[in-house]
Amino acid sequence: MARQMQRAKVISQKKLADGIFDLVLFAYNVADEAHAGQFVSVYADDESKLLPRPISLCGIDRDEGEFRLVYRVTGEHTGTEWLSRLRAGDSVKMLGPLGNGFTVLPKKRALLVGGGIGIPPMLALARDIKSGLAPGIENKENIPEIKIVAGYRDKNIFLFKELKKEADSFAATEDGSVGTCGNALDAIRENNIEADAIYACGPMPMLRALKNYAAEKGMDCFISLEERMACGIGACLACVCATENVDAHSNVNNKRICKDGPVFDAREVLLD
Repeated sequence: MARQMQRAKVISQKKLADGIFDLVLFAYNVADEAHAGQFVSVYADDESKLLPRPISLCGIDRDEGEFRLVYRVTGEHTGTEWLSRLRAGDSVKMLGPLGNGFTVLPKKRALLVGGGIGIPPMLALARDIKSGLAPGIENKENIPEIKIVAGYRDKNIFLFKELKKEADSFAATEDGSVGTCGNALDAIRENNIEADAIYACGPMPMLRALKNYAAEKGMDCFISLEERMACGIGACLACVCATENVDAHSNVNNKRICKDGPVFDAREVLLD
């Protein structure tokens, strides 16, 4: 379905941690159509900020027509800093839902891995899986067992309490202040976590390590790539990633992250 530019109403906004904000918006058609792993392009009402900010969905309330964005402010006088000043009753221009989200392999034990600002979409995915609403799950008998690993810089482990309510969850912090000292892969190994399929979003070094780990263990692995975007709909070719196969659209070995992704089978994409 073609996406149309619209204004979403701000329901609430709060600060979760230093530089991390939690924004709830109302736009019934977005919530009704969205799945975990998709994103929305948010536009600032400021002519000096022309390009939208792509933000992954953290939560989807299809009954209420609401969806949740948890994002990081990237600096002063930026689009995300402008976004952080919105309050209940305001509205924001946006386009979405965009991209292709996660398709879950039925009955296969699922390991959800998020790093930094890649953690929010893992919360949305956990809830979609548990409710049987994730693409790939045709009935509740096919809902897989879930485990979650979240990687943080320090003790500001935003969303971790919510993750623990959805499944067995394990934290890793770079400074060792909470959970495993190290990264998400260190936490997987330290806790002897076993699974059949990995679903992940986070920084490139984490995704690269998980891709290699999955190949080593013979696991399926699906990764959501984070990238700067312009149009968000695949027209401008500003956000591409190298791939094993030739893309039918561009006739070269790449794919558009916004249109063909942001979720890919890890075997498709070259991360080196």
